[in-house]
Amino acid sequence: MSRTGTEDDAATKVHTSWLVRRETLLLAAALILMVAAAIAFYLFQATTLTIAVAPRDGTEPELIQAYADGLEARRENVRLKIKLYDDVRDSAAALKDGTADLAVVRPDVLLPGNGLTLAILRDQAMLIVSPAASGIKSFPDLAHKRLGIAAHRDADSTLLQTLLAYYGLQLVTAPAEGAAARTSVLLVSIDENAVSQALTEKRVDAVVAIIAPSAPKALALVAAVQATSKDGRVAFVEASDDQAIIERFPRLQAVTVPAGLFGGRPKVPAEDVKTVGASYRLMASASLARTVAADVTQHLFELRTLFQETTPAADYMKAPEYETTAAATSARLPIHPGAIDYYEREQRGFVERYGDLIYLLAFLAGGLGSATAWLRQRFARLRRERTDTVLDRLLEIVEAARGERDPKALGELGTEIDGLAAEIVRDARMREVEPQTMNMVSVAIDAARSTIAESRRAAGLDPSAPSLTAPRLSAVPAFSAE
Repeated sequence: MSRTGTEDDAATKVHTSWLVRRETLLLAAALILMVAAAIAFYLFQATTLTIAVAPRDGTEPELIQAYADGLEARRENVRLKIKLYDDVRDSAAALKDGTADLAVVRPDVLLPGNGLTLAILRDQAMLIVSPAASGIKSFPDLAHKRLGIAAHRDADSTLLQTLLAYYGLQLVTAPAEGAAARTSVLLVSIDENAVSQALTEKRVDAVVAIIAPSAPKALALVAAVQATSKDGRVAFVEASDDQAIIERFPRLQAVTVPAGLFGGRPKVPAEDVKTVGASYRLMASASLARTVAADVTQHLFELRTLFQETTPAADYMKAPEYETTAAATSARLPIHPGAIDYYEREQRGFVERYGDLIYLLAFLAGGLGSATAWLRQRFARLRRERTDTVLDRLLEIVEAARGERDPKALGELGTEIDGLAAEIVRDARMREVEPQTMNMVSVAIDAARSTIAESRRAAGLDPSAPSLTAPRLSAVPAFSAE
């Protein structure tokens, strides 16, 4: 066997032996544990969502802030990053362009194409109230009348203008003249604390508010109008064509104010009042994971009791109404599948959520274990093959040395024996070697050296050359199997 072949084999062994060393295997196990820990940390850490909230001066900022504080206090798996906007059009746009994961949306103002409903934060109804003596009971009766409004938002004005236009009326902010005056409705801004005074002074004929019917401000508004009526009776403008209006304007919704909602004797209103309104909705991007959407919806309602102490707006939250799952997902204002999972109690548990990932990790771990075992077997076989090669070469040296009398050739054979012994020593220092294998190698080396010594004697040479007096392989401590 040539020296070049021996050196190449030794170099190959140096490059590959690290794969089967105990330290390497321990390092690989540690890396696997670190990766598993990183994955577990990722799965269990809280998900932070950006939520766009508007209007800044409405009840929603306080409600959402209470919700965010509740999530933080309970250390839930969801956190909220709140971004405030002045108008619901801006908050809806934030959801639409992807700068927010959640948003407070009023669909009649702007409905983002990627927005799906999680919950209704509050329903609002258009309440138009006047003293019963005014004779204003329907929208056509508002022609050429003065309509007072306290909280004046652009979204509310747009809704009022849309509804008046449906009945052929025009909303104006300055008195109209001529033929236009007969179909105009003059909108007059008034102080919410001076409603009775405005009616008494005939500055307005009726008052309007887009508000949750059961809200304290709605109760105060009706009470103020009632105070100006001689017999305490009030009239509500009714949208008797509410279903047709909704068909025409699908982003609005029909609202029924139940009889007796405002109390009184006789009860106010005397009968159910049909009107229309809009809703403030918590919407999520359609791309939001189903499980995350379910968690957001669940926490919103589970924490309601907690933040009811902070804001009364929590009382108005409710689930969107639907009859079937198909109807919920195909409605004009569709509901997020994750929210439906919560409403129908079909939320998935941890194993259901991450079962595929767990299976994949287990499969990879099994594959890694199998690959490691294969590598160990492969390199163990390579070690055995290398040892066999060394033994074969030593036996060849024995045969070659028996009839050799040339001092130079015998010296080269002795040097080669030393090289083979050194190679076995390096191999034994890197890994545990079986005692039986070491004994065979030691016997072969002793036999080769003994044969060379006898050949030197036969040639009349000194048999105690340095290459022949090296220590026995079995005497080297590095070869102990331990």
